[in-house]
Amino acid sequence: MKVVVTGAAGFIGSHLSEALVARGDEVVGVDCFTDYYARADKEANLAQLRTAPGFRFVEADLRTDDLGPIVADADAVVNEAATPGLVLSWDDFERSQSCNLSAVKRLVDACIDAEVGHFVQASTSSVYGAEATGDETAPTLPVSPYGVTKLAAEHLLRAHSETYGLPLTILRYFSIFGPRQRPDMAYRIFCERMLAGEPIVVFGDGGQSRSNTYVSDCVAGTLAALGGPADGSIFNIGGGEELKLLDAVAIIAGELGVEPQVEFREVRRGDQRRTVADITAARSVLGWQPLVGPEEGLRAEVAWVRDHLAAG
Repeated sequence: MKVVVTGAAGFIGSHLSEALVARGDEVVGVDCFTDYYARADKEANLAQLRTAPGFRFVEADLRTDDLGPIVADADAVVNEAATPGLVLSWDDFERSQSCNLSAVKRLVDACIDAEVGHFVQASTSSVYGAEATGDETAPTLPVSPYGVTKLAAEHLLRAHSETYGLPLTILRYFSIFGPRQRPDMAYRIFCERMLAGEPIVVFGDGGQSRSNTYVSDCVAGTLAALGGPADGSIFNIGGGEELKLLDAVAIIAGELGVEPQVEFREVRRGDQRRTVADITAARSVLGWQPLVGPEEGLRAEVAWVRDHLAAG
């Protein structure tokens, strides 16, 4: 199978590309290295892939470049490209809109022209809003512009599916973590600051919770979706355990053997209070379920952060 993975130099995209190559697929990885975080981090994510048979990398911007040649002859396209960041989406809406919506329109149009066999969209639990606790039929009331743009992209893709017969699957990821996690994400920040003996910042009371999803489980869910029905279905992809933020801090601190210094600040705009992934549909239709619990996953992330800082 020939699969195009956009956002291939990112956290999830690089892991997904590696898994596809490992199972024998031909993979075209696409990324434009936006300045959301350092290009060096993304190049490090690609290091193993660049030497892998079956992988080809294309540096291209979904918003401006000709996408036809990139998706030509592809059996599937997995769109992992996006501009994340709840706070950033308030302050730079144009960036979120262009990367998370306009780019998707250009990509899906190219896929329809090329008659791509399956379009898989990486969406987010943020589309549900402050409380993400139901199944895929739960109300979608995003509380950040980021969530708004990702929900709009879902609607846009489903319109194309209805109108043009686009074979489509939408995956709503829940709080992905693990090795290579983006430098702006909480668990990585906590690890780095605790290792440096610096205080960590918790926005709110620390009682907010997440249905964390380890990156290998996220990848497995995405691979299962690629083999799924492509009928426009939406699936929650989330971990099996709910974890409060201060409990995650305690696990990380325990693994590092430090006493965390915690500074509490005001809740940020658009932050979710509670997420609990109902994965009944993914389990029954895709045959997928998470395998890595939060403690095991956090230990792996701590080990990676240690190695990453030592190498760096």
